Amino acid sequence: MNDKQRILVVDDEPQITRVLRRGLMTHGYDVRDAADGKSALRLFGEWQPDLVVTDLSMPNMDGIELCRKLRALSQLPIIVLSVRGEERTKVEALDAGADDYVTKPFGMDELLARVRAALRRAPRDGEGDTAPTLVEEGDFRVNLETRVVTVQGREVHLTPKEFELLVYLARHPGKVLTHRTLLAAIWGGESVEQTEYLRVFVGQLRKKVEPDHAKPRYILTEPWVGYRFDPGE
Repeated sequence: MNDKQRILVVDDEPQITRVLRRGLMTHGYDVRDAADGKSALRLFGEWQPDLVVTDLSMPNMDGIELCRKLRALSQLPIIVLSVRGEERTKVEALDAGADDYVTKPFGMDELLARVRAALRRAPRDGEGDTAPTLVEEGDFRVNLETRVVTVQGREVHLTPKEFELLVYLARHPGKVLTHRTLLAAIWGGESVEQTEYLRVFVGQLRKKVEPDHAKPRYILTEPWVGYRFDPGE
C-alpha cells in the first residue's frame, strides 16, 4: 500500500512541471501532473490528491476557476503559483478558495515549506464533526465559551470584534486571508470594501497580543493582499 502523501501539480509549462515533480518526489511525495484545469479535475476525481499546486494562467480552465471548482468538492489545501506583481490575481485566487501562494520565480525550499505547512493544517478524517470550544494554536489559547484569551500564558482582554477577528485568524493558522475574506467573515458581505476599517482593528489587536506591535510576529501583513496568522510554535 502506498502511504505517501499525494500532490497534484497543475501547470502548462513542461519545464516547471518537471522541476516541481522532481523536487516533490525527491522529498517523498507521490506526484502527478496536469496541463490545465479540466485535466486536473479529471485526475482529482480519479486519484484524490492530498494537496494541489496550480499555476494561475493556463488554457481551457485557468487556476482561479480550478480553485472554485475544487473548493466546491473538497477542503484539500490549494497552493497557487503566481508571477510577481499579480496582487489582484492573487487576491482573486485566495478569494476563490486557494490557501496560499508562491511567487515565481521561487525556490524549491520555500515551496516545500509551504507544502508541509499546508498539509499539517489540512483537516483529517473525522475532524470538524463537532465544534470545538477551545482553540489552541502555538502561543495562543482561546476559550470560545468563556471568551478568555491567553498568549504565552498571559491573559489579554479583547473587545467582541477583536475576539471574533482573533478567533477567525486562529482557526486558519498560516493561511493567507484576504481583506475581503476577513471583512465578510467578521462584518458581513456589505463591508468587503472597507479595508481601512480592518486595518484599524488589526492594529488594535496587535497592540494587545504582540510583544512589539510595531514589529508583529503573529499577525503578519501580506502587502496588498491581506494577513497571515503565525501563532508560533
